Amino acid sequence: MERFFGGNPGVVLIRLAVISLIVGILLSALGLSPYDIINSIKTLAQRIYNMGFDAIEWVFRYFLLGAVIVFPVWLVSRLMKVAGKGTATGSAQTPTSRTD
Repeated sequence: MERFFGGNPGVVLIRLAVISLIVGILLSALGLSPYDIINSIKTLAQRIYNMGFDAIEWVFRYFLLGAVIVFPVWLVSRLMKVAGKGTATGSAQTPTSRTD
């Protein structure tokens, strides 16, 4: 248990309680309350959540916009390539040798 707490658990808990009291006094002097901090964390989490889904919607809209052009062009090029192979006479291209 001491290994987990980093020392005697009783001493560590007392030290944490004193530090928490000091930090609480400082935050109170700054005008903060635990409820403000919790509400700020909730608001931050909500904004990140909303931003995430807005980003997904934004990406999906641009994907669809590009796909309207890209996929038909790809399909036509593939069909033309397959049709071209069916009518080819099978002539092989020989690479040209280059002498420098």
